[in-house]
Amino acid sequence: MQTYLIKAILSDRFGRVKGNPYRIIAISENFTLYQLADAICGSFDFDFDHAFGFYNNIKSLRNSVECYELFADMEDVDSECKSVEKIRISKVFSQINKKMLFLFDYGDEWRFIVELKGIKTTDEQPKYAAVVESVGDAPLQYDEMD
Repeated sequence: MQTYLIKAILSDRFGRVKGNPYRIIAISENFTLYQLADAICGSFDFDFDHAFGFYNNIKSLRNSVECYELFADMEDVDSECKSVEKIRISKVFSQINKKMLFLFDYGDEWRFIVELKGIKTTDEQPKYAAVVESVGDAPLQYDEMD
């Protein structure tokens, strides 16, 4: 069995990441993109309460040729992208250093660059994702109300 080490770094609309907080998450190769999205949000103390997608064009999701969206899993919603609930991490992150844009909350547009940093062979399959490295403070997901 294999555990994937995935780095999620907060980005801006232009894909810039220098100095931004990041997390490295250890997660089973058999987990889905939906479970990875949940782990990323959890690692930044975000509520997992919005639609999201993964896109291979980091600077322009509309120009992505590879994409996975929660919308593809919803009834009566058209999406040209593939499912996040049915595809496994190992199918998307098939090589070390592969990067995808993770866009969470299409209103606030939280952007993360997600990259496969390594693969470890393990005796047991992890039952949950775990943050193995945390650098920088997570921003507040929602502005505080006065």
